[in-house]
Amino acid sequence: MTTFTRPMHLEVPTALLERKQTVFIDGQWLDGAGSQPIQAIDPSTGKAFAEFAPASKEQVAQAAAAAANAFSTWRQTSGSERAGFLRAIAKGLQARKPQLVALQMLNSGKPRFEAEIDVDDASATFDYYAELAEGLDGGQGKPVELPLEDLQGATYFEPLGPVALIVPWNFPMVTTAWKLAPALAAGCTAVLKPSEFTTLAEFVYGDLAIESGLPAGVLNIVPGLGDIGAALCADRRFRKISFTGSNATGARVMAAAAQRIVPVSLELGGKSPIVILEDADIDQAVEIASAGIFFNCGQMCSATSRLLVSDKIAEEFIEALVAKAASLNVGGHETAEAEMGPLMNGPQFEKVKAALQQAKADGLNCLTGGAAIAGREGYFVAPTIYRDVPMDNSVWRDEIFGPVLAVRSFSSVEEAIANANDTEFGLAATVVGTDRDKADAVAGRIDAGHVWVNSAQIIFPSTAWGGFKASGIGRELGPWGLSAYRAVKHVTRAR
Repeated sequence: MTTFTRPMHLEVPTALLERKQTVFIDGQWLDGAGSQPIQAIDPSTGKAFAEFAPASKEQVAQAAAAAANAFSTWRQTSGSERAGFLRAIAKGLQARKPQLVALQMLNSGKPRFEAEIDVDDASATFDYYAELAEGLDGGQGKPVELPLEDLQGATYFEPLGPVALIVPWNFPMVTTAWKLAPALAAGCTAVLKPSEFTTLAEFVYGDLAIESGLPAGVLNIVPGLGDIGAALCADRRFRKISFTGSNATGARVMAAAAQRIVPVSLELGGKSPIVILEDADIDQAVEIASAGIFFNCGQMCSATSRLLVSDKIAEEFIEALVAKAASLNVGGHETAEAEMGPLMNGPQFEKVKAALQQAKADGLNCLTGGAAIAGREGYFVAPTIYRDVPMDNSVWRDEIFGPVLAVRSFSSVEEAIANANDTEFGLAATVVGTDRDKADAVAGRIDAGHVWVNSAQIIFPSTAWGGFKASGIGRELGPWGLSAYRAVKHVTRAR
């Protein structure tokens, strides 16, 4: 039997780490029937601290059947009834906040303040969709004017059906809440596949389903590797697939959905710009730019990893930004005041290191960082800034998903907007400038699904999330996230 070493300063309950039953189907925890256990790795040390049994493909089919069977009853519940379950899940997350924060720090490498934000965001999302669910019943049967007097029309909204939810590793619990809460609010049933890298925190949703009395089969959880995701996408019982992750995997999800002509929601990659205008407040711009690339160790599809700064303030701004990056307290869960943690898993660590090595080979002008932090275990990379990066270089064009910032200056707003939009992605952007009208005008011309003006990347449950171009299909959060799980039915009847 494998023996694991766990840090004593993180009080993670043994029940969250040593789960003998790790597949949740039809309201019950079951033994995982996958062939090989998956180890949970502490990114602060690179060492395993737990392991769990994944699901088998046969269990995916069982979960799909459970969701399909439960749908016929769940769809008949009122919005108010569903709201009660969502609020119970929100309260359950908050009640477990200390343990889940510790688990996030251990399994994801997040500093404490980031882990606390994650739990609060997940809980707030369930509360938000509970409120929306309560208003659903009153919106049914709205009349539609028809040109013939002897006919009358009305619109109704119905849940799509059983849905497959495939979530990433960079924001466990949070991206799950973004999908699961609106799906349940709409009256859909769900099968969830967490990332194999950050599965343990996601299991809490099964616990909360039992605790809240959620009807059996409404939520099912099948952990595992890519073969489990592929089995979900191929199962004909699902009427929608919602996926967040890489563009390469998103293309495979979309291809699988195309075989059955079912809708997909895809939240994919980004290479987001941040534009610092000539009238920007330097201190404010530095804080916003730093958070936009170094929060979550840069592992955000919205990370503003391409920085465009007016040449009139470039020298002063870049000097201040480099000083900020160099001063960041980078540490693991043993560092109480850590401002940036490690990368979350070994494969991502190797990917980022390879990108930094290529940047060195390309002769890029590295102002700070540029390598893994030497002499320490774990997946730590120094906050990195490159200046005057050629626009055809991979550091400027490709999503690295790490704390790596490419900087260029511009001489006109037209040049800044053109360079900001010169990307295959269009997820997010930031504009900083003290002249609000000018900043708003620039924001309005950037091709992105969400633009912050003089603000850090704060995302509320009520705001839309999703991108243009290769950044995905559809929107999550807000009423748009709820609409993604509802179908419109029109009824025309004789008077």
